[in-house]
Amino acid sequence: MLKKRLITAAFLIPIFVVLLLKLSSLQFGVLTAAFVLIGAWEWSALIGLKRVAARIVYLVFIFFLLQASLYLYIPMTLEIAFVWWLFATALIFLYPKGSAFWGKAILLQGLMGVLVLIPAWVAINFIRMPANEGPDVLLFLCVLIWGADSGAYFAGKKWGKNKLAPNVSPGKTREGLYGALLTTVLIAFVGLSLQNPPLMYWVAGFFLAMITVIFSVIGDLFESMLKRNVGLKDSGRLFPGHGGLLDRIDSLTAAAPVFALGGWLISRYL
Repeated sequence: MLKKRLITAAFLIPIFVVLLLKLSSLQFGVLTAAFVLIGAWEWSALIGLKRVAARIVYLVFIFFLLQASLYLYIPMTLEIAFVWWLFATALIFLYPKGSAFWGKAILLQGLMGVLVLIPAWVAINFIRMPANEGPDVLLFLCVLIWGADSGAYFAGKKWGKNKLAPNVSPGKTREGLYGALLTTVLIAFVGLSLQNPPLMYWVAGFFLAMITVIFSVIGDLFESMLKRNVGLKDSGRLFPGHGGLLDRIDSLTAAAPVFALGGWLISRYL
């Protein structure tokens, strides 16, 4: 399984990086919108929609919301996403008792999909928007998440004993989280060193990186909770050894809005 994951990652990551750096803002927006629609298709299975017609209706619904989101005030969208992920954190740690009011409510879970997918798309394209530095900042966010995920995996495998959220994802440990945070510190240090900003930006940058990675873990746990709720191991079979698209971007769906909101606040108030 690990070998398949490494081969798939070695193939996909370079392609993604080239597209991230080379595409125009419009082209990248269309590409990421396609990813969101694939994610929406997988989400429709996670929430228990079995009929193809019903899944197509949900896909069309997300498609129109993507277009509508172009007219929203971006910081407000990011703030709503941040509040949502705080609420999602509570749902994770209350599971399974807390699932009594949403576990079989397809409409409510469909709304959760909106709150996960649409702000993530808005955030990713908002981060990348400045032509001179946006692609590099988004690449840094991806490296931060990939690095934290790897740090969590290897630290958890080596030292993991204490479960982080056993009712949702028994394989994740507190030691893995510590490994992710340590990796985050190292990546943030390298990233900030390349920019060499004033001291207050160092402090803000480290804080934002840590918060972003914590929310990336929450995004991962939230998808795990949905899969556990419907008895699925993966959201799909798109990537060998990796599962579906949502299995690959679950961390990013939570991290991107938080990172984008934090970056916007830093640029505005510091």
